[in-house]
Amino acid sequence: MSSLPDNARPVRDEDNFDVAAVAAWLTEHAGITGIPEVRQFAGGASNLTYLLRYPDRDLVLRRPPAGTKPKSGHDMVREYRIQSLLAPVYPHVPKMIGLCTDPSVLGSDFYVMERVEGTIVRPGSTSADLGLTPEKTRELCLRVIDLLIELHGVDTEASGLVELSHGSGYVARQVEGWTKRFAAVRTDNVPDFARVTKWLADNQPADVASRVIHGDFKLDNIVLGDDLTPRAVLDWELATVGDPLMDLGSTLAYWVQADDDPTMLATKLQPTDLPGMLTRREIVEYYRERTGLPIGNWSFYEVFGVFRLAVIAQQIYYRFHHGQTTNPMFENFWMIVGYLDARCNELIDKAEGK
Repeated sequence: MSSLPDNARPVRDEDNFDVAAVAAWLTEHAGITGIPEVRQFAGGASNLTYLLRYPDRDLVLRRPPAGTKPKSGHDMVREYRIQSLLAPVYPHVPKMIGLCTDPSVLGSDFYVMERVEGTIVRPGSTSADLGLTPEKTRELCLRVIDLLIELHGVDTEASGLVELSHGSGYVARQVEGWTKRFAAVRTDNVPDFARVTKWLADNQPADVASRVIHGDFKLDNIVLGDDLTPRAVLDWELATVGDPLMDLGSTLAYWVQADDDPTMLATKLQPTDLPGMLTRREIVEYYRERTGLPIGNWSFYEVFGVFRLAVIAQQIYYRFHHGQTTNPMFENFWMIVGYLDARCNELIDKAEGK
């Protein structure tokens, strides 16, 4: 596999920070001297991620954006702790360097980690870019799904991650919570999702298990080595302990396949339509065979995953709509939200035999 160009760019004006203050903090708390060159990673629409380039090493800094935030989102302390607890039992997280909770340094909490070198697959990547045959693409796909399955097999008690659990009723809490989140950020140019939220409330199953889940598991959150071996999973902001089928449903909401409609193909966030990639149905069957978990009501998890994606898109658009960010990539997110409402309704119609 060939390495693709780095997507780190000059820092946007609205996302600048006091580099000297961060450098001083790193010197004091991690023994790292010098002033780094700072660039901003273009990917990601929630927390802000920066490359800190020193002469002998690269680090990555994560911090929350300015503006209104979801109540439980953008928690740097939590994100740092999750990866610290995972490291001994799930060797696919970056090495943590330090966590800062002193607001005088940056104005918010932030943490710094080692940068993991490798390839991150981007939305527009082609088979030729990646040096992949259909057979190698299938192999990559299976390794990625195995990475999720491995995470869902982590012992929550032994790792200490059980502290994230709120007990049974995870599915119900998620349906209620994401419904409330959407209501809090709805703008007048998007649908109300009334049918979707009622259907989810009326058709929710009981939890099938309680496992460590990532919450945003997709290709562009995975660093790959040249031999297709996953080297690290990134972006643990939404990780928790809950029903693993909800995690799988959220993952497959991003999984665009080659026979999807033109709008879905046009908005894909990862090249999961390449020749050799498994379809969503094939992934569900593979997951079921490898985990033994019962997947009898897959329509629910599928609809929930798409609805949750719509809420995330609307949360981001809400910030743009109210001038809390000027990033032009968010300007038309309201259209994506409308499309996802239509997709939810199509899935519901299919589940009801219409």
